[in-house]
Amino acid sequence: MRSSADPAPDERTILITGSTDGLGLAVARALAASGATVLLHGRDETRARAAFDQIRAETGSDRVRFYLADLSSLTEVGRLAEEVEADHDRLDVLVNNAGIALGRGGRRLSRDGHELTFAVNYLSHFLLTMLLLPLLERSAPARIVNVASIGQAPIDFDDVMLERGYEPFRAYAQSKVAQIMFTFELAARLERPDVTVNAVHPATLMDTKVVRATYGRAMTSVEEGAAAVLRLVSAPDLEGVTGRYFEGTRESTAHEQAYDPEARRRLWELSERLSGLTSSRRP
Repeated sequence: MRSSADPAPDERTILITGSTDGLGLAVARALAASGATVLLHGRDETRARAAFDQIRAETGSDRVRFYLADLSSLTEVGRLAEEVEADHDRLDVLVNNAGIALGRGGRRLSRDGHELTFAVNYLSHFLLTMLLLPLLERSAPARIVNVASIGQAPIDFDDVMLERGYEPFRAYAQSKVAQIMFTFELAARLERPDVTVNAVHPATLMDTKVVRATYGRAMTSVEEGAAAVLRLVSAPDLEGVTGRYFEGTRESTAHEQAYDPEARRRLWELSERLSGLTSSRRP
């Protein structure tokens, strides 16, 4: 029996993309331990089941689900949104965390023919957010957290898919600027305090598989990054705070392009076109 001194269980339903390992798994584990209904996401069923079993064993929670979708396919992104909406009558928090960093090899394309890093890190989350937005609005107060990066580079709208001069870090950095630009633009378009959207650079070179494979070393722990994400997910003092960029737990300033209304408008229109978003889904 829970004593009066124990914290009340978290009744929220929270979807975290890319939550089968690394930062996403750490965030999911903490939220499951708090009592929240946690919707895991991954593209590999074996790893998703392993994460599901691990969280259930460590937290004792029976409020964990997992969903499979390859975010390099916009069709699968749409299916993921449909499944979440069909299975749950509310969604209180969406954490757009999944991402890739291609450290070796040349330019690669998504299943839809878009530059792969841009497609997975940004475009998939643009579409997922827009498809789930009605459910988030019905569940308000609700929060959207976009996991970005301090590594940022401006988008060249004449070569968004980097057909000229492809470089892996540039691909990654422009995808993260796109996430932040989307954060700011969506916050402005929603114009409501009960559905907030913020972006965060959790920590620099966290000890994850992607970082070790790309850089060979880590600088910070996954736990430090998870704390920054969890603050945006749950902190009472951030209620109603929207359209901001954070580095760790403090508000910061993103790349200057993110504050350019014309650049944000161009990105939004491009994203609608590339994702096939219909007018009925626009805020």
